[in-house]
Amino acid sequence: MALHRLTSITLGVPDVATTAAYYEDFGLTPLHARATTEEHARFGTVDGGEQLVIARSDRRRLMQLGVAVDDPDDIDRITRSLEKLEVDYRRTTTSVEATDPGTKVLVRVEIADRIDSAPGPAVLYNRPGAVDRVNQRASSVTRDSKVRPRKLGHVVLGSTQQEASQRFFADGLGFKISDTVKGSAAFMRCSTDHHNVLVQAAPVDLLHHTSWQVDDVDEVGRGAASMLESDPQRHVWGLGRHAVGSNFFWYLKDPAGNFSEYYSDMDCIVDDALWKPGVWEGARALYDWGPPPPPSFLRPEDLAALMTGSHSE
Repeated sequence: MALHRLTSITLGVPDVATTAAYYEDFGLTPLHARATTEEHARFGTVDGGEQLVIARSDRRRLMQLGVAVDDPDDIDRITRSLEKLEVDYRRTTTSVEATDPGTKVLVRVEIADRIDSAPGPAVLYNRPGAVDRVNQRASSVTRDSKVRPRKLGHVVLGSTQQEASQRFFADGLGFKISDTVKGSAAFMRCSTDHHNVLVQAAPVDLLHHTSWQVDDVDEVGRGAASMLESDPQRHVWGLGRHAVGSNFFWYLKDPAGNFSEYYSDMDCIVDDALWKPGVWEGARALYDWGPPPPPSFLRPEDLAALMTGSHSE
């Protein structure tokens, strides 16, 4: 696959400082001395480097999404594909950028290094008939370090033109479709992860959530527990396991109203010929097990304000 990962996102919010404090609590690493101002804040992950820019905006939204490719030939190919779709673009020798018509997100495809991730800590589990952890406590019980996301995994976007957005990412940029939800959503990948972008039909263009990989399900739980100890109102939905993508999840909400997800153990697709995309329906498309999703997850509380163009400063 010529595409190989998400590089970074620019998150627009009305209050940069308050939102930046949340993502520092979330485990992202602040970058650059005195980098947080009223206009910008920058954060990194353990493996991905700088992957989050928080910028001043009149309403919460995803302003920019970065996608990595290997070489200029990839840029040439994407440029030709965008021309076929009659999508306006801006090209340099190392990048091409265009705006998705349905989500209004500026996508910048650029030449960037691949992520080289060191394996996380080995986890031993005791199961019936297979006792692997003997004379020792579970490793999660003795962990005391702060949970640090390894990388930006995916973003979920609401699109007012879902089919056009799907064509933009798949036919224009070269994302692969992993699974779909009948008539409403497409899970698409630019790496071996099951999905890096999900576009779903929505009455207004919006960012539903960002998702950040941690080592294992215990880190999902530890990260969420720490966030909720600071502020129980951050809780949205979890712990559970998705059916589409198969990952463990826990969702929290930042001060601007965006959901952020800790995840682990996502499906990995290394051979397209061995993966058959499915068409999902109903609750099964949302989760395999866990508590039912709250209404605010399915319909964000600020949706009406986003639709009318009103917002709070």
